[in-house]
Amino acid sequence: MRVFAGIDELTKAVGETVGPGPWRGIDQGRVNAFADATDDHQWIHIDPERAALGPFGGTVAHGYLTLSLLPALSKDLYRVEGLRMGVNYGLNKVRFPAPLLTGARVRLTAEIVSVDPVPGGAQLVVRATVESDAGGKPCCVAETVSRLYPQEETS
Repeated sequence: MRVFAGIDELTKAVGETVGPGPWRGIDQGRVNAFADATDDHQWIHIDPERAALGPFGGTVAHGYLTLSLLPALSKDLYRVEGLRMGVNYGLNKVRFPAPLLTGARVRLTAEIVSVDPVPGGAQLVVRATVESDAGGKPCCVAETVSRLYPQEETS
């Protein structure tokens, strides 16, 4: 776990890679729950018998499920102290180079791409790479954009 003392220390870490973090399992129950939450019930995600005959030999997690894990996986890698709050500001680029097979484990590696001032705080861009223990290409590569707001000074 990399702990940055504040935005100034985070700024000095631009170009630094943090991780990889610990492995986390992706089971069929999680994939099914995501399908229910998003109304995306495509057979490749939720029908193990049919998916066994499909292109990946089994079910695969939704790409957006993999993407939705980034906040939790990031918490295993780093944190910035002295913040009042941090908010998701968006994504610059997202790719899913390889499928995430249900039953596999994933972990995150993060590169601090930039930290730039914005009114009241800073904008952080992180290149997040999610790899699977199945090997090969990453299952997700995304540039996340966050806004970080420091605690207000008290006199």
